[in-house]
Amino acid sequence: MRFYRTSGGREPVKEWLHGLELGARRAIGNDLRTVQYGWPLGMPLVRSLGDGLWELRSSIPQGIARVIFLVSDDILVPLSGFIKKTGRIPKRELSLARKRAADLRGKR
Repeated sequence: MRFYRTSGGREPVKEWLHGLELGARRAIGNDLRTVQYGWPLGMPLVRSLGDGLWELRSSIPQGIARVIFLVSDDILVPLSGFIKKTGRIPKRELSLARKRAADLRGKR
């Protein structure tokens, strides 16, 4: 696994994870590890969003966490992480993940 890194060197998903409570970090980390070592996976843990993007669905004490990621050269790359509060993925998060994926694809 390799976290998405901005041109300024920040790793936004890693920073988001570090801001969560320990129990939430563990749950999401365990799910990321399951995806990393069991890829490809499907529902209920992983769902395709199209365009090569995938959604990790983790249950945490605060609700439902989501990590949008892509798999590039057999490496899982988390692009966006958030706690879901509605029935749909927030457009802002999906747009951000698509932008970051395009950025990564352009760097190859």
